[in-house]
Amino acid sequence: MKKSANDVWDCCLNYIKDNINKESFSTWFLPIKPIKIKDDILTIQVPSKFFYEWIEEHYIELLDEVIVKVLGKEGKIEYEISKNQKINSDSNKINEIKKKKKNTKSKFDNLNKKFNFKTFISGKCNSVAKAAGKRISKSPGNNPFNPLMIYGGVGLGKTHLLQSIGNKISKNCNLSVYYITSEKFAGQFIDALKENKLKDFTNFYSNIECLIIDDVQFFKGKVKTQEVFFHIFNQLNLNRKQIILAADKSPVELEGLTTRLISRFKSGLTVELEKPDYKTRLDILNHKIKEEGISIEKDIVEFIAFQVDTNIRELEGVLISLLAHSTITKRSIDIDLAKSVINKIVKNTKREIDIKYIQDIVSKYFNISIEEMKDKARKKEIVIARQVAMYFSKDFTNNSLKSIGFHFGGRDHSTVIHAVQSVNDMIDTDSIFRKNIKEINRRISLN
Repeated sequence: MKKSANDVWDCCLNYIKDNINKESFSTWFLPIKPIKIKDDILTIQVPSKFFYEWIEEHYIELLDEVIVKVLGKEGKIEYEISKNQKINSDSNKINEIKKKKKNTKSKFDNLNKKFNFKTFISGKCNSVAKAAGKRISKSPGNNPFNPLMIYGGVGLGKTHLLQSIGNKISKNCNLSVYYITSEKFAGQFIDALKENKLKDFTNFYSNIECLIIDDVQFFKGKVKTQEVFFHIFNQLNLNRKQIILAADKSPVELEGLTTRLISRFKSGLTVELEKPDYKTRLDILNHKIKEEGISIEKDIVEFIAFQVDTNIRELEGVLISLLAHSTITKRSIDIDLAKSVINKIVKNTKREIDIKYIQDIVSKYFNISIEEMKDKARKKEIVIARQVAMYFSKDFTNNSLKSIGFHFGGRDHSTVIHAVQSVNDMIDTDSIFRKNIKEINRRISLN
């Protein structure tokens, strides 16, 4: 008697739950519904596209293993999302992809196709790096940015940008592009030494037309690996092949690397990825929300963007967790749920409502800088923003009028009194202004 889809999936779940933690199991596998089983192909339904992408990225090896155990070597998984659109597992298409690429120069290509310039949201924090990447992708190896060295903290989009450049080069220039982390490079080198295949190793890398090395800081202390990479670097550079590198620190701050290797890293363009500002964080969230085809209230999105100011990875992690919690519990995404998820993922999210915090909220609302607010500028829009910030500083903090004035460019207490009175007058007479004050009050109170 043939097993039903439910029976097959139950067998899969029994194996899966023994190999991952309870929370991950509940979040990512319990919401999945088995649809049908035909010719050893199990069709499962996932709540959304992001669910599918997350599972494929994080649990594909586990799923491959469990399907073989339950259905045998011929077993496969197909995904179905809400629109009843089937998605074949990437792992089941490997052979097909290899056949298509067999006779192309991009045979080394191991890039993740979901990383591209369209999905890389730019702002002040990364615009220079993105522009350099686009320039390189048009003429790899034949540009002043070779090598390109990108550095920045965890979760700021280094890998995304690296692979976006690589994907663009691979697509438009028909060149061999190879992406690898420094740790995997070191592992390959050790294996080559053990198997007496060092020549094959160096020949492989010498034939690559665009080499992308991520996390080069992990070359630290690996003297022999650094030596072989130095020679590969020189060979590629001599032949005008493109080299793209990424690290968590600038070249001059990297420790445990040889001077000559650091010198090579600095020989092209070095550019930093900084923490995303509020506007960029907001753009990232809105892009992701649109991509997933979901709906979240504007004020909740703004709340997330304001609270999660660490890095892009945590920002997207909060959004994914919100979607997962909402799907599992069948609960709509509200402020309370957002606060709960953020507190679990991001440390120290609770902010003290002080003058600096209020200045930050007000400056962002009126799209001016805090420096302009403190300055002696008499432009109407700046004066109003300054008065509003003073008004809320008096309302939300215990600071004296003198202290509030000090935080606004050393102004005296009479200026603060005038500002508060002016705001109150405008609240009474201007309905649009009154609405703006109400909105700013809400944003401050969201803390």
